[in-house]
Amino acid sequence: MEYRRLGNTGLKVSEISLGSWLTYGGYVEEQKATASIDKAYDLGINFFDTANVYMRGEAEKVVGKALRKYPRSSYVLATKVFGDMGDGPNDRGLSRKHIMEQADASLQRLGMDYVDIYYCHRFHKDTPLDETLRALDDLVRQGKVHYIGVSEWTAEQMTEAVNLADKRLLDRIVVNQPNYSMLHRYIEKEVIPVSEKHGIGQVVFSPLAQGVLTGKYKKGEAPPEGSRAAQKDLDLSRVLTEGNLDRVEALKGIAANENLTIAQLAIAWILRQQNVASALVGASRPEQLEENVAASGVQLSQETLAKIEDILN
Repeated sequence: MEYRRLGNTGLKVSEISLGSWLTYGGYVEEQKATASIDKAYDLGINFFDTANVYMRGEAEKVVGKALRKYPRSSYVLATKVFGDMGDGPNDRGLSRKHIMEQADASLQRLGMDYVDIYYCHRFHKDTPLDETLRALDDLVRQGKVHYIGVSEWTAEQMTEAVNLADKRLLDRIVVNQPNYSMLHRYIEKEVIPVSEKHGIGQVVFSPLAQGVLTGKYKKGEAPPEGSRAAQKDLDLSRVLTEGNLDRVEALKGIAANENLTIAQLAIAWILRQQNVASALVGASRPEQLEENVAASGVQLSQETLAKIEDILN
């Protein structure tokens, strides 16, 4: 496993990290979730991600319980705040009230004294940015949070947050968690350049495009049983298109020439970006992680990258 600095901080995280969206506390039973976390730790993954809104706190409970057997200093743990955690008017968003209450609730569910990274899960237009940043700064000063981040914020929103934090002498955003893959590249135009300017690193989710970049979906065939596309409550129509399936078939040839699986090729392609600190993967079975972790440290030649670009375009 290779490790990278997170933005301009001194914190080092594994190039592959393990997330818990749609898995832990949900359709993956706790025993398998714990086995996947243990396998990740054994493979050198030191970065684990969850959120309060994942199964309304159940994912945090599973992740916290699984990690508590390891020395706290040996791993980096992230959780998030923003989404609905109740039916009341203050049970969502980025108000000071919601942030402070949910930080304590998350720590209680995790069984931890602090989290390394606390993300604003989305931007909240109904809360003054100054209020949000001051609440996060207070959490850092209290020792409950070590670093603050955002997820799916625009380049303009991140720039405003950095400038306001500098003006008010508040703790800065150091990490952004966007959706990024071969099939979803919007961050390349503005988010990455702005992040590089301000020392913000990327921890990307859905690097395998909801499983489409594993090659398991075929044109004209029903989704494999147990796959995300087979789940009735999940809509993959935006990424599971005929055009993307054609791209995946073409990418398989490049992967074979590099002695990689297509999933490994997709992750290695993401890690070509120096601004990306880690690719966040999910795992319902421990063996899935061995394949993903093998992408760490893979260097793709400029010739190979050019061939990939031709296919993606």
